[in-house]
Amino acid sequence: METPTDNSTDRTPPRGSGALAGLIAVAVALAVAELFVGIVGRGQSVIVSIGNWVIGVSPESIVKWAIRTFGTADKLVLVVSILATVFVLGAMVGVVATRRLLLAAAAFVGAGILGLILAATDPVTDVTVAASAVVLAVFVGFTALVVLVRKRRLAVTDDSRRSFLTALGVTAVLAGLGAMIGRSLVNRISAASERAGILLPTSQEGPVVIPDGAQVDGAVPVITPNEDFYLIDTALRPPPVDLATWTLTIKGMVDEEVVLTYDDLSALATTERVVTLSCVSNSVGGSLVGTAKWLGVPLRDVLDMAGVKEGATQIVGRAIDDFTVGFPTDAAYDGRDALIAIGMNDEPLPVDHGYPARLVVAGLYGYVSATKWLSEIELTTWDGFDAYWVPRGWSKIGPIKTQSRIDSPTKESRVAAGPRRIAGVAWAPNVGIDAVEVSIDAGEWIPATLGEPLSDNAWRQWYVEWDAPSGRHTISVRATDSSGYTQTAELAAPRPDGATGHHTIAVNVA
Repeated sequence: METPTDNSTDRTPPRGSGALAGLIAVAVALAVAELFVGIVGRGQSVIVSIGNWVIGVSPESIVKWAIRTFGTADKLVLVVSILATVFVLGAMVGVVATRRLLLAAAAFVGAGILGLILAATDPVTDVTVAASAVVLAVFVGFTALVVLVRKRRLAVTDDSRRSFLTALGVTAVLAGLGAMIGRSLVNRISAASERAGILLPTSQEGPVVIPDGAQVDGAVPVITPNEDFYLIDTALRPPPVDLATWTLTIKGMVDEEVVLTYDDLSALATTERVVTLSCVSNSVGGSLVGTAKWLGVPLRDVLDMAGVKEGATQIVGRAIDDFTVGFPTDAAYDGRDALIAIGMNDEPLPVDHGYPARLVVAGLYGYVSATKWLSEIELTTWDGFDAYWVPRGWSKIGPIKTQSRIDSPTKESRVAAGPRRIAGVAWAPNVGIDAVEVSIDAGEWIPATLGEPLSDNAWRQWYVEWDAPSGRHTISVRATDSSGYTQTAELAAPRPDGATGHHTIAVNVA
């Protein structure tokens, strides 16, 4: 007699389905939060606010490692890491929910409260909007988890399993669409469309004219296009700005506090200047430097409206997101170009570069002067305040060091033997470049031909004609500024007050 066999379907839910349900439920919650903020049109993404908190509390060594390892993608990596952590935790909650739904509910609520607390530390967070987004996200996300877990428990036949997997797929697609729409709406808050409708005032001295001969073949564009201008920020994303409510306040050690709207600021006498800006983190030969035409109001004019009191030796610039810089008050009055800029290269400031207004101070590294998304200017004493980067180990005094860079040929490139041009840029903002020299294979210094100067506050391009012989060769460059100072060959890292050394590259000539 034959023993009957059991051909029935396995009566257990699919393995790993609890974790998958939790992961998708978290995706729903994040999408709902993003969608809510986008629809309301105020505040900013909760995930971005949490990311800004992570940046703020991260040790300097971690920040430097991230920049060194990931470059300008460091913030994207941070966002991805935060999302990955949230999804892993969500998967764990999903597993818990298959056994103890009440405990999973407590985890959802706890995560929402923690997220809200961290988001509230961001100065640009609208707490009411963030709280509403978190409550809605927790409710919808947990509801999705309950539905998916119940379907999972019933997924013991082929048909019910297909139903469960279909529910997972539909929920995931809806979460993805919600996140995409929400992100699109949140991006709308960035004021890009509002900025497009702004008509800039004209410079009282007329537009800047770029002299013939300023551009040298082989060097980068003498005016850096906005889209190519370097970006270094502490914020994950530009803070949301509403031009209708934005103001610039001048306060502190002044005779009278002054509050200016955007219309007030743009109605003042404006001027256009060509100024080179550089990040203190720029390595020798690095790309964290650029030159633009800046349209704005002289900083001293606005300070004079408030009246600077005797003893006010430091100007503190404060951004909408509470980032701060600090530089000597004398920098606004010593003749250098120091502007509250509202335009960049013939258009309103791009959102990424500080819309609606920023500080541009020639001759000072960005970390002590170039406040983007400017909201306040405070006059205080030199010892009365340390700006954002000073407690983090960077120098309080940040004059840009005289530097030069080889743009052509590029490092480790292979070039043909024979006549060719070596070209690049040199800069010493607020001083100006007087000479550039090139050394090949550690030989004598060869004077370079200089392009026409834009101003003492902008870089200057240069070139040397070279009859390149076959073989491997090294090329070095150094600059001398108008004070008579020639770049030192001594290598120093950017921290604490800027890198030094001669930019040197190797090329292969065949």
